[in-house]
Amino acid sequence: MTKILIIEDEEPIRRVLVRILIDENENFHITEAKNGKEGISLLKKEKFDLVLCDIKMPKMDGIEVLQETKINNINIPFIILTGHGNLETAVDAMKLGAYDFISKPPDLNRLLTAVRNALENKSLRIENKKLRKKISKKNQIIGESQSIVKVTEMISKVAKTDARVLITGENGTGKELVANQLHEQSNRTNKNFIEVNCAAIPSELIESELFGHVKGSFTSAIKDRSGKFEAANKGTLFLDEIADMSLAAQAKVLRALEENRIQRVGNEKDISIDVRVIAATNKDLKKEIAEGRFREDLYHRLAVIIIHVPKLIERKEDISLLANHFIELISKEQGLEMKNFTKEAMKKLDNYSWTGNVRELRNVVERLMILGDNPITAENITQFTPK
Repeated sequence: MTKILIIEDEEPIRRVLVRILIDENENFHITEAKNGKEGISLLKKEKFDLVLCDIKMPKMDGIEVLQETKINNINIPFIILTGHGNLETAVDAMKLGAYDFISKPPDLNRLLTAVRNALENKSLRIENKKLRKKISKKNQIIGESQSIVKVTEMISKVAKTDARVLITGENGTGKELVANQLHEQSNRTNKNFIEVNCAAIPSELIESELFGHVKGSFTSAIKDRSGKFEAANKGTLFLDEIADMSLAAQAKVLRALEENRIQRVGNEKDISIDVRVIAATNKDLKKEIAEGRFREDLYHRLAVIIIHVPKLIERKEDISLLANHFIELISKEQGLEMKNFTKEAMKKLDNYSWTGNVRELRNVVERLMILGDNPITAENITQFTPK
């Protein structure tokens, strides 16, 4: 049953609203409050799916009700009811997070549309929250070794700022997990996290991919297209394998970081952006600079904070934790039977030379989940790890 709270000091308006809502859906359970204070008291005691709230009320007006919900961390969509001449106040309410506003007396179709949309929006936000939790678990950084604790502590310190971060480390160490955690723990977590693998995009297309293009700017540009910088606006842009970016694209990225503006390929019009840039590389950028393949000025723009992700053999005490984490994750993802490792099997994993780092370990565990015995034996490890 959908619970709706009406906060309105005029009884005739409350009666009209209740009748409209019940006629629309008999599963709506309506609670009434005669003023803002009574409404806040109910919101603190009960869980509601939607609030219809007047602006002009004695004791506590609609704006004060919204402010109070923010203070008390009450997350419910509000539809504000406003009389003529109160438009400016209604706009203020929207800035405080109100979903919509309706003029009084309420128009039937306008009100019902707003109610349906607000409830659908709430459902979407709940689903997104569940999805974020799943993604968050998938992007967990697993480990208790001193080197990985140092990484997670650095993430906690840096995430809430807008400081640019350069993540270094070998392939397969989990640089993308660090980037994800920096975004998830940041103030931008509700905005887009856009990932670009610079090594996977041909040099002639990287500028279009990052900055977008206008129709006719090159042969295959058949329509205007926005780029990754615009897609990441207000959020985070993760430039993976930054060392593989062309020098021409590096120059444009540098300008974007310096001026917070970009230009689409084939257009001189500036587009303002607000993007936090995180970069990663498996190469020695100082060596790349010395050999003329990477811009030193871009390096200094990107490397405000440097986070180095250690190799798996440098954090051997984390191998058993990671292996068991992957067992659980793969079991849920693929609907496979949960398995355990024998002590001898785990010892063999600990002593294996993981040249492919955490990524290689995950692949091996997946192979063992599909093809190995239960429990997984030392012989399985020998059989299903690369020679």
